[in-house]
Amino acid sequence: MTNTKFVVKVKRGDANAPMYVQRVDPTPILMTSNRKKALVMGKFMAEDAVNSLQTSRCNPELVSVRVNA
Repeated sequence: MTNTKFVVKVKRGDANAPMYVQRVDPTPILMTSNRKKALVMGKFMAEDAVNSLQTSRCNPELVSVRVNA
C-alpha cells in the first residue's frame, strides 16, 4: 500500500540547485539541498510551510512523493 506525502521544494531566483525543507520546528525553517533528507509531510503541514516561505525572492512548491506504508 502506498500513501502520497509531500516535500516542499524551494527555488530561489539566483540559485541553480533547488532546496528542500528539512525541518520546520525552529525559526527560520531549516533547508537542505539533499532531497533524501527532506521532510516528508502531510498536505496541510506542507501547505503551511509553503505559506511561511513565500517571499519575493523564493518560489516554494509542493512535490508529491509516494511512500510505502
